[in-house]
Amino acid sequence: MKMRFLADENFPSECVTKLRAAGHDVAWVRTDAPGSTDRVVLERAVAETRILVTFDKDFGELAWRFGLPAHCGVVLFRVAMPPPTGVGAAITDVLTQRSDWPGYFSVVESGRVRMRPLPPRPGGKRDSDG
Repeated sequence: MKMRFLADENFPSECVTKLRAAGHDVAWVRTDAPGSTDRVVLERAVAETRILVTFDKDFGELAWRFGLPAHCGVVLFRVAMPPPTGVGAAITDVLTQRSDWPGYFSVVESGRVRMRPLPPRPGGKRDSDG
């Protein structure tokens, strides 16, 4: 299944390249809108219906503490970075092993993925509901 991602500014270029090569639609903050605030990045992900992929845990605070809409899905990587030559493949493998990222705040850790449902989008549906 082809997915739509918004890669945060801190997301490795090799990962963006690998995801695009696999046929996914990937927008990248580093090239599209460098210096954007986290709030603007999250709002863009929601507006464009893109799964936000990041290494920045501040998005959890925006979604949970401040209640900003994040129903597009957020995938937070909390893993030790593999060697530069393997980072793209390692992260792409994790992201493409499942397609149920929308509607969840997901934390990818070494050896496991924790997924917590996000509040539904206005109208009562999660993006994962169709």
